Amino acid sequence: MSSVVHWIVSPNESLSCVVRFMNKNVGNKKRGSSILNFSSGISVLSTDIVNSSRSSEERVYEVILKQAALVGEQKIMKRGSVDLLKHSKADAMTNPTLLNEAYDRCGEVCAEYAKTFYLVWCRRTDELVDGPNASHITPMALDRWEQRLVDLFEGRPYDMYDAALSDTVSKYPVDIQPFKDMIDGMRLDLKKSRYKSFDELYLYCYYVAGTVGLMSVPVMGIAPDSKASTESVYNSALALGIANQLTNILRDVGEDARRGRIYLPQDELQRAGLTEEDIFRGQVTEKWRAFMRGQIKRARMFFAEAEKGVAELNGASRWPVLASLLLYQQILDSIEANDYNNFTKRAYVGKAKKLLSLPMAYARTLMRSS
Repeated sequence: MSSVVHWIVSPNESLSCVVRFMNKNVGNKKRGSSILNFSSGISVLSTDIVNSSRSSEERVYEVILKQAALVGEQKIMKRGSVDLLKHSKADAMTNPTLLNEAYDRCGEVCAEYAKTFYLVWCRRTDELVDGPNASHITPMALDRWEQRLVDLFEGRPYDMYDAALSDTVSKYPVDIQPFKDMIDGMRLDLKKSRYKSFDELYLYCYYVAGTVGLMSVPVMGIAPDSKASTESVYNSALALGIANQLTNILRDVGEDARRGRIYLPQDELQRAGLTEEDIFRGQVTEKWRAFMRGQIKRARMFFAEAEKGVAELNGASRWPVLASLLLYQQILDSIEANDYNNFTKRAYVGKAKKLLSLPMAYARTLMRSS
């Protein structure tokens, strides 16, 4: 899998958020309003999600509605009293010293990975299929990891890292579904190396990256004076994850091909007159350039949707999120600068550009705040 994004958030801090390489807001909408389908450009109704033939985007939007309802109804207040009783069984949850140590260890994991702050659980989950022991991971191992996740949400952490996340989800309106969906993304990586259409690829991108946005919004927080619907803020977070993962895929075409994987819509390749052999051969042709222009345009559409939601976050969260967005977008610029050669040239953002992006992001968040 192309590397997962993003954040580590601790309830002991307002926000810690930096993204690799410093790593769907679809408007203010309520249930029943139209949402844009990025694969077809057609608007659909959120009430259509009960349809058995619903698209991947509609299925994901159902998760957003569930999470938004959890926030809106403040169900976390009801869960809190129950969770406190459950957590009483775990020493790490009742001993402040042990809990602080748990958060410190999570920080050490982040420090080990230099430029990237992760939700530590996401990092550990990603390592199951992309880490040094990935060849030994089986579907049964992922089933055990999912059961461990359920136990964690019920206040029964297995280790110090689990304890930190268990404490976090007991204090914020965080739903378990995005976490389970991320594990489903790992399951896909064990058995799937081709995607027939963008609809299939969209669901994969949601599983491995969009989920992180949904996990993080409750802790990053929505600004008290925000006029946007909760659903639209979650849509923006989702769009950022999708955009980042699409960017990863476009950056890593050559690397993935050398592993026998093609994370590009097969039907779109065919319409562009390209075959799998063309990918494995790795030659930059006019057909490839035209295909890549379309893929980059789509990724930028998701970045644009994501940016609309930044101003709706709590003030402390806006700058790091916008900085990550602007920096990651520049990878797309780098692919273009490499004449679309993502077979043998790795697109990256240099230190100078990264440093220049930070004050730019800060200035833009100030403008949005004012």
